[in-house]
Amino acid sequence: MQDTLRITEVFYSLQGETRTAGLPTVFVRLTGCPLRCQYCDSAYAFSGGTVRTLDDILEQVASYRPRYVCVTGGEPLAQPNAIPLLKQLCDAGYEVSLETSGALDISAVDPRVSRVVDLKTPGSKEAHRNRYENIELLTFNDQVKFVICSREDYDWAVSKLIQYGLDQRAGEVLLSPSHHDLSARELADWVVADNLPVRLQLQLHKYLWNDEPGR
Repeated sequence: MQDTLRITEVFYSLQGETRTAGLPTVFVRLTGCPLRCQYCDSAYAFSGGTVRTLDDILEQVASYRPRYVCVTGGEPLAQPNAIPLLKQLCDAGYEVSLETSGALDISAVDPRVSRVVDLKTPGSKEAHRNRYENIELLTFNDQVKFVICSREDYDWAVSKLIQYGLDQRAGEVLLSPSHHDLSARELADWVVADNLPVRLQLQLHKYLWNDEPGR
């Protein structure tokens, strides 16, 4: 029997965040997530979806002739067969990224994949789920992401940046304002005032398509 994954959607769009923001990218959105962050913009991927073989997924990805592929969710690593999918996407020659909550072990992910690892802030209501063991596994091919809901979240993120030397472990440290909780300008002012070694990101897809599924 062929390996399968439960998939919510596969679509071609612009990457809205991370170091490849603005670049045409195929997104493979897996179904299911063990977390319930209060600002989640993909709750429609918590359940449902369609069971598909890896070969079928790879065939659809190839039909777009992409350079970049992002495996996202939900939480992709909640499904064990995400690991072979990521490897096969790398083998096919794509530049591959993985968006993961940071609550699950990233050690088995192919090193060619850029792992975008969240550190959940207190404002997410899921900070207790952070798997800090993942920090030791980070390389300069990886990215660490904080979604900031308040000044308290920002101060917490700065403390983690300093405590773990995140800018020396990962290629990018990304700070995003929670879209409905904090203005981008306010977060930008804090980052500049503190001269932080981080990148502010604004989630381009929210401004272009207002989080429509498949965009």
